[in-house]
Amino acid sequence: MSLHVRLAGASDHDAVWRVMEPIIRSGETYALPREMPRNEALAYWFDAALSVYVAEDNGEVLGTYCVRKVRPAGGSHIANCGYMVGPWAAGRGVGRAMCEDSIERTRALGFRGIQYNFVISTNERAIRLYKDLGFAIVGRLPGAFAHPTMGYVDAFVMFLDL
Repeated sequence: MSLHVRLAGASDHDAVWRVMEPIIRSGETYALPREMPRNEALAYWFDAALSVYVAEDNGEVLGTYCVRKVRPAGGSHIANCGYMVGPWAAGRGVGRAMCEDSIERTRALGFRGIQYNFVISTNERAIRLYKDLGFAIVGRLPGAFAHPTMGYVDAFVMFLDL
């Protein structure tokens, strides 16, 4: 696999939607409406983001991530990132490549940390990856996420000091 992460543009919207749609529809790892239409999902992903990136292998987009400021003004030195990997690309190192890339990019942009606001506790693969890359669970939100098959499950706030 020759995975490459690059800045996304408007020409990537179809490929990004192909990644996003099954994740949104499953309702298992993102707190977004399962019926969210394409235009709203893409507006959410691209709007207010500092940057949106795609991970591709031989021109096929396998995943996407976005970088935002966690808050304006006094919180603008902390980044927030969101990641989505197409279900067909799971287990191929796409999530790790994007997360490592985001750490490098946010550090280069001058951020002092990365905060994940709402990591679903049942998303064990992502939690293992984040911990492996140095993130710590700094908060637990009991029963904060309505999982479509498991009921109310916890969400974590995770943080990496850059």
